[in-house]
Amino acid sequence: MSQGDFVFLKVSSWKKVLRLGRKGKLSPRFIGPYRILKRVGPVAYQLELPPELDQIHDVFHVSMLRRYHSNPTHIISVEEIKVRPDLTFEEKSVQILDRNVRVLRRNSIPLVKVF
Repeated sequence: MSQGDFVFLKVSSWKKVLRLGRKGKLSPRFIGPYRILKRVGPVAYQLELPPELDQIHDVFHVSMLRRYHSNPTHIISVEEIKVRPDLTFEEKSVQILDRNVRVLRRNSIPLVKVF
């Protein structure tokens, strides 16, 4: 890792220090990506954190970081999603991949896997 690279920050060990939306099993393990500002020591890096994380120190041990590999497929333009003013969107199915029927004790539930 070097200056200017992007990394994810491990937050799963911060139980009561920082609340990030959900708690328990569904809480995020890593947040980011954040840019590395500089290398502070042999195994410590200073990150460029957003203002909402100003209550924590910005220098982290290398074990708390995971390299971010840039991928153009991660970027979704807002025009593709077409978000409405009430922050909802319509999801359209493209193709039916598989059909299945799940049989329970008294009921059968038809399942459809779409893409």
